Amino acid sequence: MTDRRGGRPLVPAYLSTGGVARPSRAHLERLSVLTGSGAAAPAELPAAQAALLEELEYGSLTVVEAAALLRLPVSAVLVLAADLLDRDLVLARAPIPPARRFDPDLLKRVADGLRDLKHR
Repeated sequence: MTDRRGGRPLVPAYLSTGGVARPSRAHLERLSVLTGSGAAAPAELPAAQAALLEELEYGSLTVVEAAALLRLPVSAVLVLAADLLDRDLVLARAPIPPARRFDPDLLKRVADGLRDLKHR
């Protein structure tokens, strides 16, 4: 593979997914967290899936992080991850939801209480 100036591989992304355009699992998202299951990878695993599993050996990654490390589009990594999930080689969990908005009144009361303790 020859790199072009933009840093992306010259090979089209659909070749890394074996021509599959959509993931088999609709619940995967850009921020889904992927973790290797620890199962042994079969020898016939395609190169792109093997590369994803190799990246997951170092710890959990979101789909977006994996795409950046593999230098593939997020859509291609979603397809790769879904196939690895189907083979029980990867575990996925939903993204962590954003925290609820804090209660400013509660924070003010805590700060006032800490100031009172400090001045005693």
